[in-house]
Amino acid sequence: MSNKQGAVSELQIAHPAESITADYIKTLSQVLTQLDGKQIAQLVDTLLDMKAHNGTLFICGNGGSAANAIHLANDFTFGIHPQGNALKVEALAANSSVLTCLGNDIGYQNIFSHQLKVKANKHDVLLVLSGSGNSENIINAITQAQALGMTTVGVLGFKGGKAKIMLDQAFHFDVQDMQISEDTQVIIGHILMKALYQELKDV
Repeated sequence: MSNKQGAVSELQIAHPAESITADYIKTLSQVLTQLDGKQIAQLVDTLLDMKAHNGTLFICGNGGSAANAIHLANDFTFGIHPQGNALKVEALAANSSVLTCLGNDIGYQNIFSHQLKVKANKHDVLLVLSGSGNSENIINAITQAQALGMTTVGVLGFKGGKAKIMLDQAFHFDVQDMQISEDTQVIIGHILMKALYQELKDV
């Protein structure tokens, strides 16, 4: 085989990352068609009502979803109103001292619910971010929020899990992929940030 033939053969072999990229884009695009703008509008109204009652948005999740919760807490604290008329918001996974204390003393399944028991009230909103919708600490957080009379919202993947039927408002994306599921959490958060910015920019 000549050098020229070898070069042509190499060009015809696609790098695995190319097909992964194409498949990822296709799947994410298909999944996002499940998102209804009316659902977003409903949540915007819920959050504005929460704000009017001086409530706090509590966000929780595990792993990558915990990181997304912290990311969105930043966006809702600053991004929606850089001058300061934003939301009161707390990511429940952000304080490692609190998490390790609660996990050690009363169990990992209670790391979010106990914080709500101490800090939250009926004018607050709980936003859970979960791929499976079945994590015990997520289910316990929803149960505690319900006991307090809070509004509960979630962004869920896979089949929605136990959380789906428990929540007041569930954004459920039927996709068997954790990374795509985590992407939807940030995308919804960013859409909310832009929508809330429009609502509050002149206030």
